[in-house]
Amino acid sequence: MELRNLLLRHSVAMWLLLQSFVLMTFCFNLVTTCPKGCYCAEVHKKLIVRCSDMHLKEVPRNLPNNTWKLYLDSNQITSIPRDVFKDLHKLEELDLSNNTIQNLDTGAFRGLNESLKFLNLSHNKLKTVNEDVFSKLKAGIKLSGNPWYCDCRLQEMIKSVNIGLSNDIICATAYPEEHAKKSFLEVAHHVNLCNVHKKTTDVAMLITMFGWFTMVISYLVYYVRQNQEDARRHLEYLKSLPSKQGKSEASSTISTVV
Repeated sequence: MELRNLLLRHSVAMWLLLQSFVLMTFCFNLVTTCPKGCYCAEVHKKLIVRCSDMHLKEVPRNLPNNTWKLYLDSNQITSIPRDVFKDLHKLEELDLSNNTIQNLDTGAFRGLNESLKFLNLSHNKLKTVNEDVFSKLKAGIKLSGNPWYCDCRLQEMIKSVNIGLSNDIICATAYPEEHAKKSFLEVAHHVNLCNVHKKTTDVAMLITMFGWFTMVISYLVYYVRQNQEDARRHLEYLKSLPSKQGKSEASSTISTVV
């Protein structure tokens, strides 16, 4: 009986020790794979990496490949280089809001085409973005709170992304200027900014062609008048000569002018 109790107590102790070892191994893996200064946690076996308000100036390079949600909001990140997220094939949510992002390289979100469901780029310093940056990206994208320059380029970019009707994009500046300080979606609903650009270009070309045509005509008129004046002076000179040679030369000049 005493032997049985001893074995039972020994088994319980070994089980507790094994559980502790497993827990320590799990925690160790989280610590070693989690970027410095960030907080990592698993929820339903899905990894959340939170690096909010950590004074980061760039995206951490050692992000775990199995990251499910990544929070990089409220930092000092100024640009997103290409392929920085390319190995995060399980990433579904990416929060880059409240940074100072001014530039998104083409290929910045490469590798997230199939997995990413939500991308938050609100309240940054974005003015314009190449439409290829979001090509093939299926995620809903939040773009409000940026100092957008509203023109044909932005209109074409917006057509290629899923921004939703509630995404309030305000034109800090615009072309034409009359649309500045207005909601982009409202402007785009009434005006095709690409047609405005095309019409402006056509008018500029027409004005340029008219200018060249006027200049050519003016030169021709000046050239003809100058030749006529020279011929008149030459005729007067020849008439002033008393000799027959002068009359002969005058007749020759007149026939030449005519």
